[in-house]
Amino acid sequence: MTPTNRLLALTLGWTLAGILAAAFPACVMPWLVLGGLAGMGVAVDGVLVCCYRRLEIERRLPGRFAQGEPGEVRLILKNTGPQPAMVEVFDGIPQGAEAPTLPWCGVVPPQRELRVFHPVRLLQRGELVFGPLHVRRLSPCGLWQRRSRHLGEETVRVYPNYEPVVRFALLAMQHRDSPLGIVRRSRAGTSRDFHQLREYRDGDPLAQIDWKATSRRQLLISRDFQEQRNQSLVFLLDTGRRMRAMDGDLPQFDHALNAILLVAHVALKQGDQVSVKSFGGTDRWLPPVKGAHAMPVLLNHLYDYQTTAAPSDFAGAVEQLMARQRRRSLVIVMTNLRGEDGKELVPALQVLQSKHLVMLASLRERTVEAAFTRPVDSFCGALKFLAADRYVSERREILAGLGARGILTLDTTSDNLAVALANRYLDIKAAGRL
Repeated sequence: MTPTNRLLALTLGWTLAGILAAAFPACVMPWLVLGGLAGMGVAVDGVLVCCYRRLEIERRLPGRFAQGEPGEVRLILKNTGPQPAMVEVFDGIPQGAEAPTLPWCGVVPPQRELRVFHPVRLLQRGELVFGPLHVRRLSPCGLWQRRSRHLGEETVRVYPNYEPVVRFALLAMQHRDSPLGIVRRSRAGTSRDFHQLREYRDGDPLAQIDWKATSRRQLLISRDFQEQRNQSLVFLLDTGRRMRAMDGDLPQFDHALNAILLVAHVALKQGDQVSVKSFGGTDRWLPPVKGAHAMPVLLNHLYDYQTTAAPSDFAGAVEQLMARQRRRSLVIVMTNLRGEDGKELVPALQVLQSKHLVMLASLRERTVEAAFTRPVDSFCGALKFLAADRYVSERREILAGLGARGILTLDTTSDNLAVALANRYLDIKAAGRL
């Protein structure tokens, strides 16, 4: 039990009144009487708050949190005593989390329960811990506050931000993929498998007409095609220190995970199978998954991925992937390309290209682009411009070399990565390159 600011202000006022009473002896006795009465009131107020029954508190957490998205936490405060409870509630949110409505202050009526909803925004993925909940209850006169701890630690899972995936799924159900930026381009014939026969519709190409079925039925019949299915997509994900570069509120690694979720959703919808291999301090492998149940499996596998301080070993990653993935696949290497990577990266991707279709998806750092485009107005600015220019030139040289060797490349910022990667995947499917 601790005094409140009101009690401290009352004590200060009584002390100042004592100084005045010392100057006027006639006021000493009234000062002492008032002080005694106030002291008795303070003591009674403290005894009452100690006699209050503890609140019964229950906390209900969401089934899952999405990184950077607010999740609603529910608190149930039950007052079993006959007096109203004036309380201030502090939830034990994880370190680094944001809860703009805390602490919550209010009154819980006697013999009643109160439900409190407050949003919590978690910026880290993985398993995070909600600690004990702290309550400060005020005495009837507000002179004392009694502190108590409730509940224990609860572990929650924070998944990558799958909101774009959900949004894409809703748009796809309405046949409106373009608002998200994912464009379905015209399909080449070699990229499609026969699906069914149907009646001819205006606009069908003549090459699509099945003349044998037309002669049998005496009605124009067209062939209907669908995307090739049961192909394989592998994400080779860099978890090394280069992926720790911050891009907005999140590191580049988290932007890469969000892009993987979106492209994996598109691939699974196309009937393909998806697998994930990490390198750069970690060696985790998700075997190929396929079907409607695969997205929860993918989320549960990716949610606790973390970057390390280790360098990115491209040659070792390719060797391990070649041993695990025998089937020809589209392998998307996700990293942050650096100028010094050329000597190791190019030979490693050439080895991978001997069996698979390879694409390098590299994230550009917006801070470097800002330094490259900012006007030069000082010697320090000139040095930054030259360093950024060299950095960008080295990346372009490596990407051009990879393109000349037939390796697909994608170099974009984190804002455009997910949609650009999904479009490239659909282009590859359309061209029948797998």
